Amino acid sequence: MTGDGGAALGLLSGVAAAVLFGLAAVVQARAVRDDSARLTGLLPFVRWAVGRPWMLAVVVAYLAGFVLHAVAIWLLPLYLAQASIALSLPVTALASARLAEVLGGSGWLGIAAVSGGLVLLAAGAGPAGAVVAGAGFALGLVVVLLALLALGLLLRGAGPVLLGWLAGLGYAGSALAVRGVELPLSPAVAVAALAVPGYGLLGFWLYSRALDRALVSTATAPMITAQTFLPALVGVAWLGDGVRPGWGAAIVVGLLLATGGTALLQRRTRRP
Repeated sequence: MTGDGGAALGLLSGVAAAVLFGLAAVVQARAVRDDSARLTGLLPFVRWAVGRPWMLAVVVAYLAGFVLHAVAIWLLPLYLAQASIALSLPVTALASARLAEVLGGSGWLGIAAVSGGLVLLAAGAGPAGAVVAGAGFALGLVVVLLALLALGLLLRGAGPVLLGWLAGLGYAGSALAVRGVELPLSPAVAVAALAVPGYGLLGFWLYSRALDRALVSTATAPMITAQTFLPALVGVAWLGDGVRPGWGAAIVVGLLLATGGTALLQRRTRRP
């Protein structure tokens, strides 16, 4: 922490990142729904997205949000920085009204449950472990990346909730790959560095497919939940991440809340 001014700037950066992520999701949904036939294959999707100004604007918004999120992590305790990013889900829900999407009471209850659960998970996060730059870790990243790509191609008729979960796994893989990047550069580090955008692109593609088939909030809730849970579990189990003393029960409650909220949002999986 760098004083009250630094804390205020960090919190403002985290909230600004959440707003960017939430609004970008709605623009992304609008863009993919205009031409959903191009979403099935990854390469056709990339060629299509490059020629669409709105999709490029979404990418820029995500990159700007990533930078703001990094500022929040630098100036705030990690649990507070991550809790601020969880606000992107209610922002998405509010902005999706522009697409004539109405959640209803159960939907808003689901939004509240997922957001509250993610805040508890973030609040219970302990210190991060060390960088893992090894051949085994790099090989695992490649194997999982190829497996996730194969699933995305095979499950062409998958429902939006499953696609949202898979997209979250893609974004989670990108976050985990960062843990394998360090200097000096080695072949394993290079593989991990290349895996970061690889997983990010895969998550972006799967999330776009989910947004085409469901309410924005319905697709976003499992995506956010998956990209939060997997790094947390892998980090604690294998990468040396810690849980704050006395917060074990809060982690369990947060997991149950986020999972239950996602289930509530699954009750409406088709857009009007």
